[in-house]
Amino acid sequence: MNKLSLAVFNTQPPHLYFGGVERRILETGKCLSRELDFSVYSGTKAGFREPASVDGVKIFPCQSTDRIFPLDNWTFNRTLSKMTENIKADVYEAHTASGYGFQRTLRKRGLQTPIIQTIHGVLADEAEKQSQQGAMSMRDRIANYFMKRLAQVEAEAAWNATLVVTISKYSQKKIQDLYHIEPRKIRIAPNGVDPERFKPREDCEKVRRPFDAGGKQIVLFVGRLIPRKGLGYLVQAAKRIVKERSETLFAIAGDGPLKKQLISDVALASLNRNFAFLGDVSEANLPAIYACSNVFAFPSIQEGQGIALLEAQASGVPVVAFSISGVAETVMHGETGLLLEPDSNALAEGILRLLADSTLRQKMGVKARQFVLERHTWDTCAQKMLSVYREALDTCRFRH
Repeated sequence: MNKLSLAVFNTQPPHLYFGGVERRILETGKCLSRELDFSVYSGTKAGFREPASVDGVKIFPCQSTDRIFPLDNWTFNRTLSKMTENIKADVYEAHTASGYGFQRTLRKRGLQTPIIQTIHGVLADEAEKQSQQGAMSMRDRIANYFMKRLAQVEAEAAWNATLVVTISKYSQKKIQDLYHIEPRKIRIAPNGVDPERFKPREDCEKVRRPFDAGGKQIVLFVGRLIPRKGLGYLVQAAKRIVKERSETLFAIAGDGPLKKQLISDVALASLNRNFAFLGDVSEANLPAIYACSNVFAFPSIQEGQGIALLEAQASGVPVVAFSISGVAETVMHGETGLLLEPDSNALAEGILRLLADSTLRQKMGVKARQFVLERHTWDTCAQKMLSVYREALDTCRFRH
């Protein structure tokens, strides 16, 4: 019996980018490689020019610009629209706004092919949250304009998809409210984590040495340095935290357009000695950085779920985050971390509480790992997606 074949569309090549979307694609593909013929079609970004294979996942380059969003997305979709005759699969899956060119061409030709639209953080919700933040720079306004345009594309793709998949109940509700998709068409398959990679460890002195952590307590953030991640709240909270615990080190793992502004804000607050900007940490080193931190701070103001939250908890590190969107489903308040109202003083109080209580940190860390093992492994996510792929195929067959 032939394997079910799946073609996945994503603008960024998942083996060269390490965002939540890309990690989900590779990890689910790895888990399902024995049951599916799993192929990914991605833009020619970060030097991706030749087909690659990673853990049973075949990855093919599709011509796009390597310039900034949204030009890369638009050129990638233009290429996909010209490749409908060459990309053959039983089921297709597009992430965010990465497959609308292919979908539109299929519709023009009247082809009833099973297409799944996987939505992570709902783009219309992200644009709305960003608009509510008050005064924006010209760059932020331009980015928000394109976000709204892509949200319209995401909504159109969801309307025309066989099924829509998302990662949390929060995102499901936003898809219903903002894109007007009926609940019966939406399936929830939360993201996961690899508990064998992200786990507690003992050799932390060696891990801390490169960024001069010494005996300091480390508050870690991992993610893109973009507005919705709320890092301004963390800088403000740090001002208060260092007054009480002057040796606290805030380790910022990630890169993005706000990096220069954040470095400037830290300098103006005279906090240079308390912040370490680590840049994009390699996949090989990231698990150790999580495990050797004392607290994971995640001040995001909009998230579909937040894979970084799962990775921190799997590593046995308690979380302090805002009780917003999908975050409230990913952290158990008072058990695996603290969920707070979006406010820098509340953030400071939560972090200080955990830094001052090693017993509480240990208790929450143990519970956090248990929570992830029970509910949020990649294998659990993959099995849910396999059911969705089969359902989409059956739905199209039934229509015929």
